[in-house]
Amino acid sequence: MRALHELSMTEAADAVARGEVTATALTEGCLARIAAHDGKVNSVIRLDRDSALEQAAAVDAARKAGKPLGPLGGVPMMHKDMYYRAGKVTTCGSKIRRDFVPKVTATVLEKLDAAGAIDMGTLNMAEFAQNPTGHNAHFGHCHNPWQHGYCTGGSSSGSGAGIAARFFYGALGSDTGGSIRLPATICGVTGIKGTQTRVSRAGVMPLSFSADNVGPLVQTARDAARFMRIISGHDPRDATSAREAVPDYEAALTGDLRGISVAVPQEYFFDGADDVVVKAFDAALEAMRDRGATITRLSCPSLRAIAAYTAMISRAEGAAIHAEWMRERAADYSIHLSSRLYGGYPIPAHLYIEALSRRGPLLRQFCAEAMTGHHIVATPALRTRVPTLAETDIDADAANWSRFMAVSANTRPFNYLGLPTISVPCGFDDRGLPIGLQLAARPFAEARVLAVADAFQRVTDWHKRHPAL
Repeated sequence: MRALHELSMTEAADAVARGEVTATALTEGCLARIAAHDGKVNSVIRLDRDSALEQAAAVDAARKAGKPLGPLGGVPMMHKDMYYRAGKVTTCGSKIRRDFVPKVTATVLEKLDAAGAIDMGTLNMAEFAQNPTGHNAHFGHCHNPWQHGYCTGGSSSGSGAGIAARFFYGALGSDTGGSIRLPATICGVTGIKGTQTRVSRAGVMPLSFSADNVGPLVQTARDAARFMRIISGHDPRDATSAREAVPDYEAALTGDLRGISVAVPQEYFFDGADDVVVKAFDAALEAMRDRGATITRLSCPSLRAIAAYTAMISRAEGAAIHAEWMRERAADYSIHLSSRLYGGYPIPAHLYIEALSRRGPLLRQFCAEAMTGHHIVATPALRTRVPTLAETDIDADAANWSRFMAVSANTRPFNYLGLPTISVPCGFDDRGLPIGLQLAARPFAEARVLAVADAFQRVTDWHKRHPAL
C-alpha cells in the first residue's frame, strides 16, 4: 500500500473496510501532517484532536466486532467553518461570529456522520464566504501549499489547501460564485458543485439565497462521486432542496468517452487568458478526444448577459442577509467585505427582480447554444496563472480590485445558471502552480460531469500530484 497520506478518500475508506489499515492510523497520520505543516499553510481554524481519535477508535471497534461500516467509515475529514454543529463554535471566518455556538447540526454533517466519516474540526475560509482568493483579516490568510504567498482560491480556502497538503481526505466547501471550484483549481484538487438545490443547505451559513451550493473538495472524481451520493437528496429541513432521485454516481464512472460531445464556448471564458492556461486547456481537450470524445468550438452570445446578472443577484442578496450587522457592527467587517456589502445596497429592486426573472430564459438559451447535440461544456476554470496574495489584496490597495474580481470570472456564470460543474487539475504553470479544467452539464446531470472528469483522470496524473511540504 502507498503511504497513507497519498491515498484518495475512496481508497482510504475501502482500505479501512478491508482491514488493511485502521481508522486510528489514518487519523493519527492526518493529525501529524497538520502539526508539522499547517503553520505555513494556515488551513485550520479548530482542530478537535481528542474527539477525532475517539471517533476513529469507535470505527475500529465496530469493524473488529463485525459491524458494517458506512461508505466513508474511518475517513478523517475537516470542513469549512460555516457548517453548524450543535455545541461547537462556528466562526464563519468572521469576527462577528467568533464565539457563535449553534444549536443545530447541518444536514450534510449528519449525513457524513451516518456514513462513518470522522470530523476532525473546521477550516479557514474567506470572511462570511465572500472572497475568491483566500484572504482573511481575522484568522490570517490561507497560503497555497504549492508555493507560500500565493492565493489558495476562496472562499473555501482551507478546504482546498488542506486537501492539496494531504491533511485530510475530504472537505466540505460552499460555492456561490466559484468557492469550491476556485480552491480546487488553484490548489490542484477536485471540487464539484451540484445542480442548484441538489444538496441541502439546512444548517449552513447563507451568502446568497439564489446561488449558494454545498459540495466537496477531494482528490479525485471518484471521491467526488461517492461524496455527492451521500450528501445529495431532498431534505425536509430545506424546502428548496430538490426531490430529484439521486443516482449511484460511482456506478457511472466507466472511463469511456465514446459518443460524448464536448462544447467549448468561444466567448467570454478566454478573455485575457494567459497562454500557459490556454495551452494546458487545449491539451486537456486532446486527452478527452483521445479517450473518444468529440470537441466542438461554438458561439454562446448569452454569456455576456449571464455574467452581468450573476453579480447583481449575489450582491443584492448578500447585502440583505448582512443588513442588520452592517447597521450595528460595520466596523467588525474587514475593509473589502464591508465595501462589497455596501455595493449591494444601491442596486434597484427592479434590476434585482429582472436578474432573477431572466434566469430561466437565459438557462434555456445557454443550453440551446451550448448543449444542443452536446453533453458537456468545457472551459478553463481560471483564465490566468495563480496570483499572489499581495496582487489580490484589496484591503492594502484598491488598485488590485480588477485582478481580485477576475479570479472568479469563469466560475460565476454557472452559479447563475444553476448547472452542475466540476473543476479538475489539468496542468501546472511556469511557476509550478496548478491549472484547472472546468466541466459543466445540464441540470441534474452530475453523473455525466463526474464520468467525464473520471475518464480524464484515468489518462492523466495531475490529480495524483501533491506539494512537497
